[in-house]
Amino acid sequence: MNKIKNTLFSNKPVTINENSLIMGIESSCDETACAIVKGGREVIANVVASQIKIHEQYGGVIPEIAAREHLEAINVVIEEALKQAGVSGNEISAFASTIGPGLVGCLLVGMNAAKTLSLVYDKPFIGVNHLNAHLAANFIDTNLEPPFIALLVSGGHTQIIKVSSYSEMEIMGETIDDAVGEAYDKVARLIGLPYPGGPKLDKLAQEGNPHAFKLPEAKVGGYDFSFSGLKTAVLRLVKSFDGKEMPVKDICASFQECVSSTLFKKVRNALLETGYKQVVLAGGVAANSEIRKKIFNLKNEGFEVYAPIMKYCTDNASMVASSAYFFENTFDDVNVEVFSRA
Repeated sequence: MNKIKNTLFSNKPVTINENSLIMGIESSCDETACAIVKGGREVIANVVASQIKIHEQYGGVIPEIAAREHLEAINVVIEEALKQAGVSGNEISAFASTIGPGLVGCLLVGMNAAKTLSLVYDKPFIGVNHLNAHLAANFIDTNLEPPFIALLVSGGHTQIIKVSSYSEMEIMGETIDDAVGEAYDKVARLIGLPYPGGPKLDKLAQEGNPHAFKLPEAKVGGYDFSFSGLKTAVLRLVKSFDGKEMPVKDICASFQECVSSTLFKKVRNALLETGYKQVVLAGGVAANSEIRKKIFNLKNEGFEVYAPIMKYCTDNASMVASSAYFFENTFDDVNVEVFSRA
């Protein structure tokens, strides 16, 4: 794969190919990350500075605090990535950053750092959509190529995406209210789990009975989803114990069974409708044990299933660099601005 990119402030052409090193920068929420990836698939360096410990005391991410932490960490992660890769800035073929969706103040830190490096080294700048980056995590250390159906599950998004080629994508369905990750965090708070609640709920669910409680599955047409009603049903269930000991593990397992079954059925239907034989799982919630298990069960029906290893499920910069390499719907204009919503 060869692409011609122009440098940031001139029309000097740069060829991007399988030997190119792309630096990716990610700062959309509460991770400051920098990575260097060769040819879109081989990770040479991957550095992540997490802010989870800082935001735990608030029960969620505080945008102003997150942006300040990004400013503190951005130069450190860039220097560490170059050190891990054993290269200089001159050897980088292009600089990429997430430009949205995300927290605007946080995104600006990463984008301005990438644009500055592009100017200093006279190399192309590539702006990346955060959701596409999550999909691209599946290209790392694999031979995956389109076409495929993607299930994107994160804190802010739940989508089934038809990826026909590197330049053609179609959202077949998405949530009309809460995203999966958002629903997990809200339910976790209902049963008293600390932030970040989703992974803790998943862990407890593995020890519970998934059929202990029958929770409602929203009847939404097509490939769309709705999880707000499920959250309300869990609230009513929690209140029904009214001071009595609550079977937390069983509630977690029943909630997780309802969510994962809903996702599985719609993804399977999308595969059957399109005739595609490959499915990828992407996003932070792709690390969830039961969702992962159910999607991988599609192998038993002859489908090829891909999911990133755990460290590439959550926000990282390797996926940003891979997306910049593979996907053609990127933003190369120097005047591009960050955006908060998809």
